[in-house]
Amino acid sequence: MKSFQVIPAMDLMGGRCVRLREGDFTQRTDYADNPVEVAKAFEAAGFQRLHMVDLDGAKTGSPKHLSILEKVAAATALKIDFSGGVKTDEDAQQVFDAGAALLAIGSVAVKNKPLFFSWLEKYGSGKILLGVDVREEKLAVSGWLEQTDIGLFDFLSEMTQHGVQKVFCTDIGKDGLMAGPAVSLYQKLLVQFPILELIASGGVRSVEDLKSLAAIGCAGAIVGKAMYEDFENLGKWNKIIDN
Repeated sequence: MKSFQVIPAMDLMGGRCVRLREGDFTQRTDYADNPVEVAKAFEAAGFQRLHMVDLDGAKTGSPKHLSILEKVAAATALKIDFSGGVKTDEDAQQVFDAGAALLAIGSVAVKNKPLFFSWLEKYGSGKILLGVDVREEKLAVSGWLEQTDIGLFDFLSEMTQHGVQKVFCTDIGKDGLMAGPAVSLYQKLLVQFPILELIASGGVRSVEDLKSLAAIGCAGAIVGKAMYEDFENLGKWNKIIDN
């Protein structure tokens, strides 16, 4: 038996909490202009984790919201994973210095494998969360703006051979649509890579979706739009489910 953790998402653009539809920067919904207060609300509802994405950083290639990371880390005890625009050793160190517990990396792991592997060695696999964003099982990078022909399963095979243990996977076609998560994809991943701590991302719309993900062996799920659309009832999402 292992626990299943629900992880609120905090996607940042221009200092605000937003959500995108299918990763499209032109299809943006603004939800809150005070990320610190949002984070406090998550903590008050009993959540222990936070998935923070610097969308401006992902788009421009360097982190733009480290100050918000620092403020949220100082104001809460949330275990934060941070991603978006981290491209250099200096960027990575600044993210940890600002209070992140984990460094969530996507594009660098695809475009600069030696650098990514050096971070695995320097910080340890427990502090690195590999993000894989896919359309039809092919990786997308750079904030989902760049589609590749790299197959998800071949890529993860290489990554696990280098010690990757923690992965979150987003099916871009599901993200922001509240049409249900990519359960069949995650099931295939867990069959091929049973040692992974796999976190589902995208499409979660209900507690029943969480139960489905827990049942197949996911370690957790990142929930975004569904939580913001019903922000007054955050507590219902705070479920630690045995699977």
